[in-house]
Amino acid sequence: MKKVLVLGSGAAGTMVANKLQNRIGDNGWQITILDNDEFHHYQPGWLFIPFGVYRAEDCVKPKREFIPKGVNFVLDEVVSVDTDKRRVEGKKGHYDYDWLVIATGCRIAPEEVEGMMDGWRKNIYDFYTLQGAIELHKKLKYFDSGRVVLNIAEMPFKCPVAPIEFVFMADWYFTVKGVRKNIEIELVSPLASIFTKPVAARTFGSFAEKKNVLFTGNFDLARVNPEEKTIESYKGDKVPYDLLVSIPPNFGAKFLEDSGMTDPMCYVDTNQYTLKAKNYDNVYVIGDATNVPTSKAGAVAHYESDTVVENLVREIEGQAPRPTFDGHATCFICSGYERALLIDFNYDTEPLTGKFPFPGLGPFDLLGESSFNYYGKMMFKWIYWNMMIKGLELPLEPQFTMAGKMRQSFA
Repeated sequence: MKKVLVLGSGAAGTMVANKLQNRIGDNGWQITILDNDEFHHYQPGWLFIPFGVYRAEDCVKPKREFIPKGVNFVLDEVVSVDTDKRRVEGKKGHYDYDWLVIATGCRIAPEEVEGMMDGWRKNIYDFYTLQGAIELHKKLKYFDSGRVVLNIAEMPFKCPVAPIEFVFMADWYFTVKGVRKNIEIELVSPLASIFTKPVAARTFGSFAEKKNVLFTGNFDLARVNPEEKTIESYKGDKVPYDLLVSIPPNFGAKFLEDSGMTDPMCYVDTNQYTLKAKNYDNVYVIGDATNVPTSKAGAVAHYESDTVVENLVREIEGQAPRPTFDGHATCFICSGYERALLIDFNYDTEPLTGKFPFPGLGPFDLLGESSFNYYGKMMFKWIYWNMMIKGLELPLEPQFTMAGKMRQSFA
């Protein structure tokens, strides 16, 4: 029996396993998912936990609920990958494969920043882990004056709109609590502007100004000084904080680096169109584990999964992979007060105004703020648990389309 081994059972790995099982599971192929965690996390929900919108239990379910019948789910911690022998070594055993799918996501590494761990979970918090989001919620409950600084340590990082969402939500949260006048909110970033794409950056920047959210760009974080409560750049510039919300450096899986498969940030060099590993036969990469130049986000993994599955099946059947992934990304950005914005873009086209997903009809507004966008964001949790990670069809085109979008100048 031929074997497909999927490393990681987050959103990307689970979608691939479901879609592959539907395509080849009854044709002499055995699909196995290997992971070291029994619980699946709805990671977009972590952003809402600090503000009391979601609780931890809203964002966690047993992974076995989403593993399709016929797919093996093995709990083990991967130690190394030998691509020559087509074998993965775990702490409990070894696992041979004919085809390998790497869906191991990425992790935060606060220890990479000088001084950060000295203040970790004291006056420095994150929301990129479940525990971090829970602890930040406890801190925000009684925070009623001072400077809240959200700092992005370096690029790339998971979900590039999350920092913008956080500061917009913080403005709403402190306003509702009646303490906003006592609190400064500042987003400090290595980017020159608040977002990587110019049109969207202008829109988000305008919203930040209206909400009195400060932005400091071109800040390359060198160290954190917990005693004096400042972050410091390599140029020597300092930004003071009372509460630091950190997005620490993001890295891929350590075992991939130990196996010699990655760049210095532990991401696998991946063909951005076929999603096949550039330097290894019979290996595909999906989601946050790749180094392709698009967002590390669940929606991207959803779009990528169709390309990965189709190309795996094509190669299994003796055909060449097709370059069908175009960098498609779709992201809601909550702006507070039960309103949100929406962006849709790919490698070549930045976010534009218009209607999504149906041209002229929407119902969602692109680069526009609306309550309907917010309801779409909140509805997505149900779609995620009940459709997306189960590999069911969604009313979204895998590839980006200009239909319904308008090129617009903000001069």
